[in-house]
Amino acid sequence: MPSYNDLRPDSDHNKREYALIFPDMTMTERKRAIRGILRLKEALDNDISARHTDGNLLIASWNIKEFGHTQQRLPEAYFYIAEVVSRFDLVIVQEIKTGLDDLQILLRILGDDWDYIVNDITSGTDGNSERSAYLYNAKRVKLSGTVGELLLWDDITRDSEIKQLKRTPYLTGFRAGWKEFALLNLHLQPNKSEAAVAYRKEEVRLLLAALEKKMGETWTKNLIIAGDFNFYRNHDDETISMIEDAGFFEVDRLVGLNTNAADKEAFDRMFIRKNDYFKIVRDDQGSRVGGVFDPFDSVYRDGDVDSYRGRLKEDYGGTMPPEEFAVNEKKQNSYYRHPWRRNQLSDHLPIWFELKIDSSVRFLEDKLEQL
Repeated sequence: MPSYNDLRPDSDHNKREYALIFPDMTMTERKRAIRGILRLKEALDNDISARHTDGNLLIASWNIKEFGHTQQRLPEAYFYIAEVVSRFDLVIVQEIKTGLDDLQILLRILGDDWDYIVNDITSGTDGNSERSAYLYNAKRVKLSGTVGELLLWDDITRDSEIKQLKRTPYLTGFRAGWKEFALLNLHLQPNKSEAAVAYRKEEVRLLLAALEKKMGETWTKNLIIAGDFNFYRNHDDETISMIEDAGFFEVDRLVGLNTNAADKEAFDRMFIRKNDYFKIVRDDQGSRVGGVFDPFDSVYRDGDVDSYRGRLKEDYGGTMPPEEFAVNEKKQNSYYRHPWRRNQLSDHLPIWFELKIDSSVRFLEDKLEQL
């Protein structure tokens, strides 16, 4: 459970000196943050599966926009992000930037049960100074097996103009309950131009070729490729078919759902390849359990804009003269929706699925038949 010490009233601090991350939060800001967290909690309770100690694991993926770069995030935004992250057990994160200050703040709020592993930035213009990370509840999941960046080699790239993926994929092994599995954190080339679609397709072709070799050498056949694929509707169908032809599938209840804050594209995906014992929890209709969570239904809502008008005026850097923006509520409302509130949380929504980690019944039944 996240730490809420920063949200305590001053009277609490007079009794005991609590460690604070944002000591300058005003009473108004604290009240607003608490109300937002309460709404988030209710929505998460309604939308996300409950944890079962030895029975399930909740795995999510989230591109958190420019995490460690944007200067617009308010203190309350970190609490909202932490509240969402804490509802899962393992979160695959993209777009962590050069600085790790935001990540350190998030870990302080999440508390001692949480840990992380992060790779180096992909240097150069193409890499956009981005890192990939895994945030995980160390009481629920452990590191296991391979950890490293997945690099391409000459035998695979000899006939291709691409020699490495622009943002280096991050392959990491985990263990929870009876399950061991590998995660590949991925962020592919954006844009829906013909050239970009062709580039993504070639990135995926090379990646699948590398994985076919690597997975034959590794300790597990259970692999989840997750992240921001930047797949556009009616543009990347051939590339998705390539992934499926390689033996991967998507969680039923994620298929076709929009994952960007603009509610137009399914950029964020999870593709799974597994053995017989690696089971996704199914609902009463037989569909694999998962979904997309929209935090903007609970915080930074359209109707909340009046609470932030002062900050909008401070942050605005558009072409309209500041004195005109200060009195133009229509422009403020537009700026609030995009990009300001997306700079607070993200322009992507977290996606998730529920993994069954107790296979003891299936195991014992199989062994009984063999006796």
